[in-house]
Amino acid sequence: MAGQIPQRFIDDLLARVDVVEVVGERVKLKKTGRNFSGLCPFHQEKSPSFTVSADKQFYHCFGCGAHGNALRFLMEYDKLRFPEAVEQLAGRLGIEVPREGADDPRAQARERKRKEGVNLLELSASFFRERLRMSEGQAAREYLERRGLAPEVIETFGVGYAPNAWESLKRHLGERGIGEPVQVEYGLLVHREESGRTYDRFRDRVMFPIRDIKGRTIGFGGRVLGDAKPKYLNSPETPVFHKGRELYGLYEARQADHRLERVVIVEGYMDVVALAQFGIRNAVATLGTSTSEEHLGRLFRLVNEVVFCFDGDRAGRQAATRALETVLPLMIDGRQARFLFLPEGEDPDTLVRREGSEAFQDRITCASPLSEFLFDQAAAGRDLARIEERERYASQVLKAIGRLPEGVLRSLMLSELSRRTGVEAANFSALLARGDAAAGREARGAQASPAMEGDPMPESPPPRGESGAAFARRPGGALSLMARVLQLLVHEPALVEGLPGEDDWCPVEDSDGALCREVIRLVRAGGYRSPQVLLAHFHGTPEGERLATLARREPLISKPFRAKELENWVQYFQRHKLKPTRQQEIDALLERQRQGESLTDEERQRLMQLLAQA
Repeated sequence: MAGQIPQRFIDDLLARVDVVEVVGERVKLKKTGRNFSGLCPFHQEKSPSFTVSADKQFYHCFGCGAHGNALRFLMEYDKLRFPEAVEQLAGRLGIEVPREGADDPRAQARERKRKEGVNLLELSASFFRERLRMSEGQAAREYLERRGLAPEVIETFGVGYAPNAWESLKRHLGERGIGEPVQVEYGLLVHREESGRTYDRFRDRVMFPIRDIKGRTIGFGGRVLGDAKPKYLNSPETPVFHKGRELYGLYEARQADHRLERVVIVEGYMDVVALAQFGIRNAVATLGTSTSEEHLGRLFRLVNEVVFCFDGDRAGRQAATRALETVLPLMIDGRQARFLFLPEGEDPDTLVRREGSEAFQDRITCASPLSEFLFDQAAAGRDLARIEERERYASQVLKAIGRLPEGVLRSLMLSELSRRTGVEAANFSALLARGDAAAGREARGAQASPAMEGDPMPESPPPRGESGAAFARRPGGALSLMARVLQLLVHEPALVEGLPGEDDWCPVEDSDGALCREVIRLVRAGGYRSPQVLLAHFHGTPEGERLATLARREPLISKPFRAKELENWVQYFQRHKLKPTRQQEIDALLERQRQGESLTDEERQRLMQLLAQA
């Protein structure tokens, strides 16, 4: 198409596109502090000297000097001419590239349309905020007050109110010269074909502006004040809003902490805002869809760890299964995914208000790593004492491992599956290489395990007559919380240097806690750095057997994250210095659940009270 691309369009395009995403689709990047690094694609190198800045939106190679923005990268890497690179970036956003031409009526029309839509969504967001402060927004203000939202949080997230009128926003925008077709195109008006009538899409709703990574309003979500349906209403797909790739609260999370390391994915707007009210500023929400690979790809280019937060009911377990399937192919070395299940009948909004910020942070800290959830899920409802059930268990886990990228995590998962089944890891590797495992599963028409209800169970159910505590000490069983700490210290004694000076956070009533204190004192006194030396000190004792068991199990947490993992556990135990009687009651109830017993409603309520008081 003839005509020059307007500079203002190019500036606008670069403001909307994230250079980390563009480069990350072509170069393997790793988060290093506030930036990302990788091997330069423009010259041969063995050590990374190529860096990409999310804050400054440029890339630079300290080796060959290559640098520029997203457009320059596409031109250099994909060998595109400038107009082609602009077209490609615009295509990512689903927008048309305008062309200047005084004699081209179509170009003039497109430019007028673009000008009409430039500030449309920001004007609408401002309108909703103003209406919340006016008399017509009183009911909405009362609703937000009942939900416990402070004015600062409301301002941070730009919460507003859509009046209970058919044409309130329509008139407001029309008075500012914005035509109805543009309002319809951007999802603010609904057009009825049969009558030709247009009216406001959002009416009598609390409005949550959805912002892109640059803080620009690209759409809206509205929540009803009463019981009308739908409870939540999102903007439709528009030239700038694509719900399959956008995440509510991501911009606000990055504003709260530019060195963001972990993101918690929750379900709705109010969950994000309520958690922010309690100081948990790293939550985001999908917009009425399941978490997509594009969602996760964007997040993993910004953080190293993602925590999925689900209800503990059957629907939550099913959603977790879908999330697991989506995240598996993205788990390159250095990334972490965890799964957090809330008590049945609770969501993040209600739970954080009931038990407070620290308790909810504890739940995040204790969220199951991807590896544990995968093994838990495959073991659910199966009697692993039977060979046939163990085969189905192994096949399901192996099929999931086959979706992991090549790397350390995949190798560790194969080793762990070998420990849990008694089958040589080499045999599993051979099955993966040939694809026999997946083919066999499909031939048998096997289906995924039924979703569990209630609290997570151990990776493998304990044999009849064996207590959950004893089972947790077996090489293939689930590890207790304190056992996880011991496991990290056995594999990396040097981690002791990051522990508090006092060891009173180790629960003395727990045998692993007492052993942990002894290990810490020994490592500090002897300055040990070798696991072998540590194990030799305890050789021939029950404690030595316990440590050797943990040493045989390689932690499934990557080495760069182990110090942070240990720090999280220590903080957890510091906050949970319970009296032995209360701890014993918690352990007894949890033990019954581990053995497959169903707690009564009163017992479940009691357990939740005890955990909330911790």
